[in-house]
Order: sequence, then C-alpha cells, then structure tokens
Amino acid sequence: MSWEILISVLAFSPLLGSVLNALFGRYWKGLSGPIGTSLSFVSFAASVFAYLQFHPLERQDAQIVTLFNWVEVGNFKADLAYQVDQLSLFMALIITGIGSLIHLYSIGYMKGNPGIGRFFSYLNLFVFFMLHLVLAENLVVLFFGWEGVGLCSYLLIGFDTHKENAAQASIKAFVTNRIADLAMIGGIALTYWLAGSVSFITISESLPQAKFLLNALPFVAICFFIGAMGKSAQFPFHVWLPDAMAGPTPVSALIHAATMVTAGLFLIARLNFIFILVPKVGFWIVCIGTFTAFFAATIGVYQNDIKKVLAYSTVSQLGYMFVAMGTGAYVAGLFHLLTHAFFKALLFLGSGSVIHGLSDEQDLRRMGGLKSQMKITWWTFLLGTLAIVGAPPFSGFFSKDLILEKAFYFHPVFFGMGIATAFLTTFYMFRLTFLAFTGKSRVSNHVHPHESPWTMTVPLVILALGAAFSGYLLVPESLGGGIDFLERYFSPVFAKGLLYYSQQKGALEVHHLSHELELLLAGLSLGAIFLGVGIYWFFFGKKEKLPLDESSYTGWRILPANKYFIDEIFKNVLIGPISALSEFLSEVVEKRLIDKVLTGTGKFSGGVSSLLRRIQTGTVVDYAFLIVLGTVLILSVFLWRGI
Repeated sequence: MSWEILISVLAFSPLLGSVLNALFGRYWKGLSGPIGTSLSFVSFAASVFAYLQFHPLERQDAQIVTLFNWVEVGNFKADLAYQVDQLSLFMALIITGIGSLIHLYSIGYMKGNPGIGRFFSYLNLFVFFMLHLVLAENLVVLFFGWEGVGLCSYLLIGFDTHKENAAQASIKAFVTNRIADLAMIGGIALTYWLAGSVSFITISESLPQAKFLLNALPFVAICFFIGAMGKSAQFPFHVWLPDAMAGPTPVSALIHAATMVTAGLFLIARLNFIFILVPKVGFWIVCIGTFTAFFAATIGVYQNDIKKVLAYSTVSQLGYMFVAMGTGAYVAGLFHLLTHAFFKALLFLGSGSVIHGLSDEQDLRRMGGLKSQMKITWWTFLLGTLAIVGAPPFSGFFSKDLILEKAFYFHPVFFGMGIATAFLTTFYMFRLTFLAFTGKSRVSNHVHPHESPWTMTVPLVILALGAAFSGYLLVPESLGGGIDFLERYFSPVFAKGLLYYSQQKGALEVHHLSHELELLLAGLSLGAIFLGVGIYWFFFGKKEKLPLDESSYTGWRILPANKYFIDEIFKNVLIGPISALSEFLSEVVEKRLIDKVLTGTGKFSGGVSSLLRRIQTGTVVDYAFLIVLGTVLILSVFLWRGI
C-alpha cells in the first residue's frame, strides 16, 4: 500500500467519524458509538500496518508523506505533510490503540445520554487533531493539531452544558492553555526567522549547526518549553487539569491522562536537537518537573473526589516525565509516557466504572466494600494502582525507577524529591483503592452497586494487560533483564541531536552506575512504596478512618488540603485586577468617553444640519437675500484686511 493512502486512512478516518456523527448523530443515536468506535479502530489498524511497513528497528531515516502544498506566502511555505518515523509511530499507536478502547468503553458509559452523537463527534475529532500533532512534518501542521486538541478539550470538558462547573472548567482550560500557547507561537516565529523553514528536518539540519545562531537557541527552547508546560499541566499552568474532571470520565481518560497532556513531552522529544544543546534550559525543566511532581502529590493526599485524586496523580506523573526530558533521558521519559498511558487510562476508566455503578457518586467517603460487587473493576483497578506506585513486576516499576536513576545522575536532590513523591503516590493511591473497594459499605441505601457492561469491562482488562507487561520493553541488566528494545527503537530519532551535541560541546558524558548502586536505588524506591502502604494502613486503613472534608483541616495541612490556595491567588492577583481593568475600560473609557465623543459628534452634526435646514426655505427672495448678505460679508472682510 502506498504511504499516501496509508497515512490518509490513519489520519482522516477519525475525521470521517466526527463528520458523520455531527451530521446524523441526532437521528441514529444507537449507531453513534459503533460508528465512531469502528473508525477509530480503522485508524489503529492503519497505525499497526504503518509500523510493520516502516520497519522501525532497521530504518534510520524518516518517511515524508506530502499530500499537498497547504500554505505558501512569499518565501514562507508549509505543506500538509507527515513525518513517519519511530517517534510518530510510537505516539500514533498509543493514541489510536488506547483511544479506540476508550471509544468502546464510552458506548456503555454514555448509553442513554441524549447528546451521545455530539460526544462521539467530539471524541473522533480529538483523535484526528492529536494524530496531526504527532505525525506533523512541520511546525504549522503540529500547531494545527496543537490548537485542535485544545478546542476539543474545551468542547468535551463542557460537554454537559447544563452544569455550571463544567462550563467554567472548560473556559479555564481553554484560557490557561492559550496563555502558554502565546509562547509556543513565539517559538515557531523565532524558529522560522532563524532557520528559514518550519520543516523539522530542515530545522534540525540548519539551526543547531549554525554557530552564530547558538546564542538564540535558549530563547527558542524556553518558548517551546512554556508551550509544553501549558499542555502538559506543569506548575503554574497545572490549575486547569483538576477542574477538567468536570467532563465525562472517558474524556478524562483519553485527553487528560493518556494523550493530550503528553503533547508537551512529545514536543520536547521532537525538538530534542534544540533542547540537548541548551542544558541550562534542561536544568529548569528538571526543577519545574520535580517541583510539580511533589507539589501535586501533596495535594492528591487530601482529595476525596475519586477523579480529583487521579487528576493530581496525572499532574505528578507528568512531572516525572519532565524530569526525564530535562536530564536528556528522552527514552526514559517516553517509556514512562507509554506505561502511564496504560495504567492511568485504566485507573480513570476504572473510576468511571465505579461512578457508573454507584449512580454518579464520586465521593470516596460514600463508597467502600465494592470489591465483592464489582470484581472485574476491583482487580483491574488494583493492578493499575500497583503499576502507578511502581510495584514490581508491573510496568511503572521499570519506567519510574529509570527516571529516578537518571535524576540521581543529574543530582541526588532530585532523586530524593522523586522518592518522596513515590511515597506520597503510594499513600494516596492505596488510600483511594482501600476507601473505594474494601471495608464496610458506605453506599447510600437507594444505590445498588453493580458491575459495568462488557463494553466497559473489556477495555479495563486489555488496559490491565498493558499496565502489567508494557514495562518489559526496557529492563536493565541489574534487574535481571538486559532488554533494551526501546533504546534501539528510538536510537535514530535522537541520533542527530547527540551528533550536534558532540560537534558543539564534545562527547556527551554517559553515566553508568554499578549494579549494586542501581539495586540500592531500586531498593529505596521499593522502601518508599512499603512505607506509604504501611503508614496508610496503620493510621487509617486498619481503623477504617474516613478522611475529613478538605475545608476541615487545620494547621499546616490546610495548605495542601486547599490546593495551596493557588486558585484564590490567581483570582485575586491576576484575574481580579485584569477584570477590574477590563470593567474600567468598558464602563468608563468606552461608554463614558469614547461613546460620548462619537455620539456627541453625531449630535453636533445633527444640530448643524438642523440649523442649515432652516435656511433651505425654497423661496427665491430668501436665496437672493443670502447671496447679497454673503457678498457684503466677503467685501467687508477684504476691506477690513486692506485688500
């Protein structure tokens, strides 16, 4: 099959599903889910076929697929073109594979919802834009997908239009990302100005090699990093993601756990040839990632909403990935992106199964004892919990420990913060799991818990398998594996960046820890897990002690319990003054000044017109008198001036 046909099927099948559901979804509500899901699976099949046709372990160069010339203005040119390489195929398989499972899950979750056609239209549209983001051959196509997923996020968060909190959350997500996107636009403009092109291949060949441009690279990297921070919810742009849980749970799983929030990480990986040359920017990426991971974990400990716990967990895990990217360990970051996509999608869908079985209840304090009534959900959720905390032999153990190892290379302080974050992650995840599934039932008497239908449980089982075994794609020798599949797989993607680094700054120093030290670091990580479980069980779980309401804490705990009042600070320091300024400009400057000047000018013209209208009497004698009067006035002026 030709690459043009294959990539067209891969990239545009979801768009077809979106259009069909948008046009006819209101008439065939029973078919909206199957149509949207089928076309998502078609895209996944095309991704698998593209992977097999590309031969990623053998091929060193990218396959460029150009459909047509999209934009051409003067010297500026941007094609609708796709770059098929190891990185884009990796992301496409995650997006379409996990995305298709979430589509299938949504058939059961959204059953009976009057807006199901609109929902699947938005969901398909998101997959379409996300595929363009990761398959893009140039920055223009990437930005098209980048803004498109932001739009779909806005539409899906606010899907339930009758909910005020959903409407506010959608606006918050949209505006927060647009602020970060200003820096993204600046990065694209600066890159084009420096390299004369928006094509990734052209940029990679011209920008890093021009010595006179090296001083500008930090500014380019900072702009793109700020854009990545917004999309991937890093502090202080993290505020939009927890509120985004107001959307339907499948949206949380697809957009705010497995795919869209990883777009920032993909951007850094795609532009690795820039970031690897600016280690000072890398240092700040590590700092912000480390802080975000720990900061979000402390908040997650005090959340009682099952989805809010997972939301802050997502922010924290994204912080881990940014730590890896900042240290230059791109493979480690992408490895955790993969494992996280499996176990976080599993956890979100598992929480959705709980919410579905409890008639939309989300408060952990009103759950309990569900493991006997929702056995599939219980076992898959437990596996997801073990994976996210990094318990061996599940996937998170390998990917998280690899990041902690890279952080130790960078500086032991970052490793220590990572271990502390791992402890907190274990604490709040087992707190969530035990409160929801074990102990006495605290479910309301009028609610009858039940297992979800097969369309919801089958995706849980498949994702559980991914959460269990995806970690075996990269296993260090010290842990008895010696499996380096992902290292070999991604080698061509990052080879050019390493070459440029060696040309500019000498050979990149490669750290190798002894097996004993690697085992010690892994042991510390496991110790954090056991400590987290033990402390929760001893002080809370064994006594079945329920957590307090977030507003009931005192002392220092009032800070994390109330999210460090970040929303209030933003509201009073930024939003309040900006709103006051906007109101002043609207009420005073516009209405009392500009409007009155404009209306006053009109009234003055009207008055003059009314005065002159009186002169137009239609009588010849009056006109003759005015002519004589005008002549006399003109002559008088001439005589007065002595002419």
